Amino acid sequence: MQNRKEISNIKRVHFIGIGGIGMSALARMLVHRGVEVSGSDATESDLTKTLQGEGMSIVYEQIAENISSDMDMVVYTDAMRADAPELMRARELGIPTLSYFEALGEIAKAYKVIAVAGTHGKTTTTAMLAHSLIAGGLNPTVIVGSLVDWGEGVQSNFRAGGSEYLLVEACEYKRHFLNFNPYILAITNIELDHPDYYKDLADIESAFDELKAKSEMVIDADSAREYMPLVPELRVLGEYNRENAALALAVCDKLGVEQEKAQQALAQFSGTWRRFEYKGKTQKGAFVYDDYAHHPTAIRAALSGARAKFKDVKIIVAFESHTYSRTGELMDDFAESFTDADEVIITPIYPAREEPIEGVSGEVLAEKIAKNKNADVVHYVQDLSSAVAKADELAEQNDIIIFMGAGDLFKYTENIVRDKVCCL
Repeated sequence: MQNRKEISNIKRVHFIGIGGIGMSALARMLVHRGVEVSGSDATESDLTKTLQGEGMSIVYEQIAENISSDMDMVVYTDAMRADAPELMRARELGIPTLSYFEALGEIAKAYKVIAVAGTHGKTTTTAMLAHSLIAGGLNPTVIVGSLVDWGEGVQSNFRAGGSEYLLVEACEYKRHFLNFNPYILAITNIELDHPDYYKDLADIESAFDELKAKSEMVIDADSAREYMPLVPELRVLGEYNRENAALALAVCDKLGVEQEKAQQALAQFSGTWRRFEYKGKTQKGAFVYDDYAHHPTAIRAALSGARAKFKDVKIIVAFESHTYSRTGELMDDFAESFTDADEVIITPIYPAREEPIEGVSGEVLAEKIAKNKNADVVHYVQDLSSAVAKADELAEQNDIIIFMGAGDLFKYTENIVRDKVCCL
C-alpha cells in the first residue's frame, strides 16, 4: 500500500466510480491539494457534471484504455469488481490501487481524525458536528456522505479546513472504518445491518469494538445523553435528530468548543441532501420529500418525525428496499416499520452488488406490510416510474409524499414536482 509520504507527493490520480458520494468527496479533497484528478463512472449524473465543472476529466465508459502509465494512483469504489478492466490495467502497469477507504485512511494519518460511525445517523451527525466545530473556530476538513450547505451558495460533500482536524463519516461495511485511527470516535448506534457481510449483531459489535480499541476517545449515544437538555430547538425533524445533536454537542465539549456557539450552529442547521429533503409540490399541491432511510429503525424514525410534524394530513410513502440480503434478513422488521404512513407503495428491490435471493422480493415485502395494515393501503408496483405515478395519483392538496430508500427512486421525484416553494 502506498505510504503517507507517497500519498503527499502524488500528482495524478484516477477514480473508478468517481460519481459515488464518498469517492467524489475524496476526489475534491485531492484537487484541493493540487492533484490532477480524472475518473470514470457507469452513468452521468448531476454530481459528475459538477465535478467536471470543477476541472475533473470524467468518462462514462469504464475500459482499460482509461488508465495510463503516468498515473500515480488509482482509487476504486468498494462496489467495483476485482476483474474490472481499469483495475486490471492499473495492476498490469504497476500503478498502486487503493480502495476508497484505504486511500482516505492513508490521507487521514496526517490529521487528528474525528470519526462518526453507526448503523444510521452518521451523515446528519457528521454535518451537524461540522457546523458546530466551524462555529467554534476549529476549522476542520470534512468529508461527509451527502451534500451539505456550507454557506455562500456552496453545497458539497467536502469542505477544506485549515486545522489539524479531519471530520469523516466512517462506514462499518466490511470493517472499512478500521482504516482509521480516530482521535475521537462518535457512535450514533449499533444495530444489525449489512447481513451480506456480518453474520449477526455480535459480529458487527465486534467490528465496532476493534475501532474503539484504535480510538483515543469514544463517545456514544449513551454517554451523550446528558447533553439532551442542551439541544436547542432544531429545524430538522424527529427525536432521533435531537439524539444526533446531543452527540455533536458532546464531541464539541470534548474539543473545548463553547456550548453556546455549538448550540447556535445546531439551531441554524437545515439538514442535508436526501435526509428528509424537501423537493417541492405536485400539481395537485402535495408536498414531496426525499429520504435516504433504508433500515427499519431509520424508516420508523423518519416516519415518526414526519407524523409528529404533519399530524392531520395523509402521509404517502414510496419505498425502494436496498439489497436482497438486508431485505431478507430484516423482512419482519421492515414489515412493521410503516405504522405512521397512511399509504405505502413498494417497488422492486434495488440489488446493488447482489444477485436475487429466492423468496425475497418487493412483492413479498408488500404482502407482509399488508398484514400489519389494511391491505387496501399497501401497493406493489413493477418499476420506479410507476411508484411515482401511484404516489401522485393518491396524493391530494397538502398531503405529504415521501420517496424513501438508498437506491434510484429519488431520481424520479422530479417527475411530479411542479412548484418548488418553501417547505412546511
